[in-house]
Amino acid sequence: MTKKIHTKTEYRKAKDKLFFGIVCLFSALTMIPLFLIIWELLKRGYKQFNLDLFTKIAPTSMDAMFAKMSGDAIPGGILNGLTGTLLMLVLATIMAIPVGILTGIYLAEKPKGKFSSIIRNLSDLLQGIPSIVIGVIVYFWVVKPMYSFSALAGGVALAIMMLPMIIRSTEESVKMLPASLKEAGLALGGSYTTVILRVLLPSAFGGLFTGSLLAVSRVMGETAPLLVTALGASAINWDITQPTSAVPLLIWEFYNDPNLSSLIWATSLLLLLIVLGTNLIAKSISRKWKIQ
Repeated sequence: MTKKIHTKTEYRKAKDKLFFGIVCLFSALTMIPLFLIIWELLKRGYKQFNLDLFTKIAPTSMDAMFAKMSGDAIPGGILNGLTGTLLMLVLATIMAIPVGILTGIYLAEKPKGKFSSIIRNLSDLLQGIPSIVIGVIVYFWVVKPMYSFSALAGGVALAIMMLPMIIRSTEESVKMLPASLKEAGLALGGSYTTVILRVLLPSAFGGLFTGSLLAVSRVMGETAPLLVTALGASAINWDITQPTSAVPLLIWEFYNDPNLSSLIWATSLLLLLIVLGTNLIAKSISRKWKIQ
């Protein structure tokens, strides 16, 4: 009897080790494409990764052609794309974060209401809508009434794409707070609004900030909606009513111009590093505040 139990134990241990090995193998396989992409970007993009990339606007096709003929590095950089991306992300953040946080609080406070169910389903549906569809809708909502492509239109498109993630992260963060926090605030004589603003929101700050950062990194590399809203610009523009460039738009423009193709790799590498850094910051904050 003892021998039989021992045999079963050994069999279970062997099965566990085999399953663990399979999980590790497939986990390693999923990392291979990521490492190959990073290696390819590093190998092809480091030559153009210099100070000019951050301090000069994108070169013209003619300047790039002359540089290639003389064997020099392509002059110019992507400063107009960096400023445009920053401008549209700021606009999107201003529009999306307040709406997303307030909506998430409502869903957390009224989880079983019919209106909450409708909002939750619409939020999930919005997250699944292709980005180009959102761009086309914003084109009719903003671009046509303004008679101009603009950073504002691009910001609206990015804000719509950010909303579902902010709503969901806010709802889950507020739900994770102990009920005693709100009860204590109300017991001390605070109004419902005061308790929400001064007790619940500060307590859930880690989750709110993490969700907002992840939402920003989610839309940072979007190209399709910006093609039909912001359009792009060859110069630095801070006017939200005028066409504006962005890093993803520049990558698309470089791809369509053989003389500027060398800049694709450096620009893509920079965008990857920015998105990676944003995600690492979000994860670090999440661990610090113990939201996940």
